[in-house]
Amino acid sequence: MGVYLVSIDAREWLGEDEGEGGHGAVASALDGELRRRGLPPFEPGPGAGGGWFEEKVSPSMKGFDAFCRDRLTEAERETFYGWTVLVPLSLEEPIPLPVGSAYADETVVAGAPQVLALGERLAGILGLPLDAIPATGANLELSLWFMEDQVRRTVAARPGAWAEDLDTAFYVAVYLRAAQYALRYGCPVTYS
Repeated sequence: MGVYLVSIDAREWLGEDEGEGGHGAVASALDGELRRRGLPPFEPGPGAGGGWFEEKVSPSMKGFDAFCRDRLTEAERETFYGWTVLVPLSLEEPIPLPVGSAYADETVVAGAPQVLALGERLAGILGLPLDAIPATGANLELSLWFMEDQVRRTVAARPGAWAEDLDTAFYVAVYLRAAQYALRYGCPVTYS
């Protein structure tokens, strides 16, 4: 059990699988808000062709939150990790929607390009060795990398600020990789 950050395929996003936790109400509300702003509706991409993004978000967020509060404005924090749905669209600011979920009374939609830019900035501050951290989007790849021997070997070979708080490093990496995945495959990412 626990909370997972997962990609959403087009059928589920469009509500074709509503009996299986579809997101049709969020999709419809987002399209309405985009139209109100003079923008075209969101058309999800084909996804990863059989794979999906899934990471368990179980480490403590206390250090991560403090790190972000020291380096980001309140608006940037909301954009980087205050969302409930991440979409591969450029959005100047997160869009609140009056659609509840299992975790919140409303849905907040953020743009993956903005999340990616903030993630890259924070990764640079931490000195996060992104070339050593998994980026394929395979299920639980980051979660397992941070929990198993791979992270310890990388810390030994490439010490630095990132290694002083691995929970913070995990969250910077997971939000950055979620944004990359959303942009690469044209699919939304949400909590499950």
